[in-house]
Amino acid sequence: ERTEMTNREEAEMQMSELDLLSSMFPSEEEFTVTDQLAVAELKHYAENESAEMPSSKVQFILNVKPEVSNASLVEFSMVCALPFKYPTVLPEITVRSSLLSRAQQIHLNSDLKTYLMQNCSGEPCMLSAREWVKDHAAAYIDKELSSSSVTTSNAVQAEDTTFTRLWIYSHHIYNKQKRKNIIDWAKELSLSGFCMPGKPGVVCVEGLQSSCEEFWSRVRRLTWKRILIRHREDVSLEGGGHAEIQKQRKFPPLEEKCFDAHGARGNHMDLGQLYRFLEEKGCADIFQMYFGVEGH
Repeated sequence: ERTEMTNREEAEMQMSELDLLSSMFPSEEEFTVTDQLAVAELKHYAENESAEMPSSKVQFILNVKPEVSNASLVEFSMVCALPFKYPTVLPEITVRSSLLSRAQQIHLNSDLKTYLMQNCSGEPCMLSAREWVKDHAAAYIDKELSSSSVTTSNAVQAEDTTFTRLWIYSHHIYNKQKRKNIIDWAKELSLSGFCMPGKPGVVCVEGLQSSCEEFWSRVRRLTWKRILIRHREDVSLEGGGHAEIQKQRKFPPLEEKCFDAHGARGNHMDLGQLYRFLEEKGCADIFQMYFGVEGH
């Protein structure tokens, strides 16, 4: 069982990560803390038992020049904020560049977020985030603008008007409490989908992007042998009203689906039945992503 980190431990980890960043990137051009007061507060909190929780998040900018032959002039800036519970929760990062269109920026930041959701759980991850930006960001400048690209005037609006479907894979799901959590949280967050307990465990949730991400951040903090997002679908909603959201849903409010195998153990699900269920919902291609084989 992984024990929850205390706020003080999280503060200490943030401090040591900031120290590491300063020593790796001594020049202001590469790494700038935008709020020194927040850092002083955090340091004081980390070192003093009696200190109160800091009042504002640490914020900083990491500038990255990708190593790409033709992109020598491009610079990406990662505008970062560390929530108090970081690294238990993900850092808040927005990547910007003067050469990115609005749609390219949204696409890049959405992919970075997916990368963090899949790879960073409870460990400091600023360096791997920076590495990812260095390796991948330049490609987004050339990405063709797809017809579905978001043209909203600001990111907040854009985020609220994205419909997301997450396909989660777990080594197994037997635990009754976890199964109850999955159903309760989906209901609380207005997510539709299904959960197939057993081995392997499959969970699909769909709904507003922010609700899906909240669901995932809760689920992945439970103790799992292995759990990951196998596939993620994002659709920009025109207007983002209730009707639009309902139109995108492929499933009813989340329920458990038990495709029982006729075995004595009964916990290995009948994947043929799962395949037919997905096919019915127009999601047959997902089966291959999970199991790497044709279903029929």
